[in-house]
Amino acid sequence: MDADTAYMALALDEARMAAEAGEVPIGAVIVCEGAVVARAHNMRETRVDPTAHAEIVAIREASRRLQRWRLSDCTVYVTLEPCPMCAGAMHQARIERLVYGAPDPKAGAVGTLYDLSNDERLNHRFAVTRGILAEESAAMLKEFFGGLRARPLRSNGDR
Repeated sequence: MDADTAYMALALDEARMAAEAGEVPIGAVIVCEGAVVARAHNMRETRVDPTAHAEIVAIREASRRLQRWRLSDCTVYVTLEPCPMCAGAMHQARIERLVYGAPDPKAGAVGTLYDLSNDERLNHRFAVTRGILAEESAAMLKEFFGGLRARPLRSNGDR
C-alpha cells in the first residue's frame, strides 16, 4: 500500500467515527514530514458549528500542535473533495498538497465546481491528487444519506 492510500485509509477511519456520531461521514488527516499531526472528522452537529468540517477541525489541530499557522510543508488527506470554505482555509494555511477521495458535484472547490487550488488570482496554489479510495469514500456517504432518507420525518420536518 502506498503512502497516499495508507493516509486516506486513516481519513476513512475518521469518516466512520463521524457516521457513528450521527455526523456526515467525512474524515481528514494532516501529515507533515511523514508524521500524522492531526486527525479529525465532521463535527457540525456535535459542536453546533457550521464551520466544523473535518478539514477545518484538522487544520486547527495541526496548527495548534505545530504551533504555527503556515502549514506549507503539510499534506491534507480528506475523503470528500473540499467545499469553498475548506479549500479557502487550505489556501490561507498555505497547505502544500491536498489528497482527496470522492469528488463533490454539489460543492467541490478543487476541480469540480471551482478550483481554488490553482486559481492564478490567488497568492498561493497547492497540488491536488484526486480519487484515492474514491469508491470507498463515496460508498460511505451514499450509505449514510440512504439511511437518513429511509427514516420517517419528525413533526418539525427533520428526519
